Amino acid sequence: MRKARANIWALVLFGAATAAWAQPYPAKPIRIVVGFPPGGGNDIIARMVGAKMQETWGQPVVIDNKPGANSIIAAEFVAKSAPDGYTLLVNATGGMSVNPVLYAKLPYDSLRDFVAISMVGSFPLVLVVHPSVPANSVQELVAYAKANPGKLNYSSGSTAFQVASEMFKQMTGTDLRHIPYKGSAASITAVIAGEVQMTIVDTPPLVAQIRAGKVKALAVTSAKRASAMSELPTIAESGVLGYEMALWIGVFAPAGTPRDVAGKLNAEVVRIVRLPEIREKLDAMGVEPLGNTQEQMAEWIRREIAKYGPVVKAANIEAE
Repeated sequence: MRKARANIWALVLFGAATAAWAQPYPAKPIRIVVGFPPGGGNDIIARMVGAKMQETWGQPVVIDNKPGANSIIAAEFVAKSAPDGYTLLVNATGGMSVNPVLYAKLPYDSLRDFVAISMVGSFPLVLVVHPSVPANSVQELVAYAKANPGKLNYSSGSTAFQVASEMFKQMTGTDLRHIPYKGSAASITAVIAGEVQMTIVDTPPLVAQIRAGKVKALAVTSAKRASAMSELPTIAESGVLGYEMALWIGVFAPAGTPRDVAGKLNAEVVRIVRLPEIREKLDAMGVEPLGNTQEQMAEWIRREIAKYGPVVKAANIEAE
């Protein structure tokens, strides 16, 4: 009898555990980790996506900001989290494509330690110069730089922006000198003040300065013109053939996340990105809505790592 009762209880407990395990995802709150402080682009997009997930699934979606170390702290935390779909990461080009070629010892592998869910959007950088620089196009800037080697300094507020500038320098054969600053705002201020002559930087903090005539915008870094600044040519169409660098923001889950959960997350993120209200908000930020497959996202990152590695090595860029 004792053995029979024990077997019955074992079956009951097993059934309860199985029922709990079999609950459709999501069955509890979801945490989205962001490697930057509140208010930045990654944080804004994480909150947009999280709010819509919560609307659809009826489960709380909490944004957890873990800034520091070029988003390494946040990425490592998620990489080591339970692969159950309840801890996600919103990260970008710098953390997933630049960090792997910048740090000799990175505590995560962008491809091995994560499941790519979907990219939310991408945005170009803009090449701007101080009004005193006698160049109104990329061709004129390259000609001036070659005629005056070592006289043009460029600012950068992040490693990703430095990579963009070094790629421009290497592909044009110009002698440009790097001056580091802390963040995009400081980098742009340096150009306005004439401390440096040029920079390649993201659009949100730049638009007002361009309209006020405090800097001259020459081109965008993406493969095609940006809808928000369609009057600007791309660097590639300005004569630097093959030049392309667009930053992106996307969603990741820890490696080992069940395929059906990852698929459900992908479908939800893509659905959110395609909502008219979300597209309108992204457009206002200068972000081109994406929404792609898991395979497309992983391949994109793989290509970028292969592309940026030689640039970082040739320029001897070091993590700051």
